[in-house]
Amino acid sequence: MGCTGSSQSKEDGALKKVRKPKPWKHPQPLTKTQLLQMREEFWDTAPHYGGRKEIWDALRAAAEADLSLAQAIVDSAGVIIQSADLTICYDERGAKYELPKYVLSEPTNLIRES
Repeated sequence: MGCTGSSQSKEDGALKKVRKPKPWKHPQPLTKTQLLQMREEFWDTAPHYGGRKEIWDALRAAAEADLSLAQAIVDSAGVIIQSADLTICYDERGAKYELPKYVLSEPTNLIRES
């Protein structure tokens, strides 16, 4: 006799596959340097808004990885994906983690520095 109620079903959204965010545009064109600075500031301050540091660390690693590795990272960290592009996630305790698009992908109006 086993416990059948502990596994998460696909219907509850817990097993969503990670995908790239849809193309997006920042209000002002950004350089790669400005984008990287915004990302650094977000990751430096994110843990102060709640949630567990190890989940924030896992989300950062997933955001910076390719899709298959990102999937493995969130699965092993027990992250529950609400939005497949990782903009909204939860941990197993129900804490919410919101990621801005700029940490997940580059805007369409990124200025290429020469």
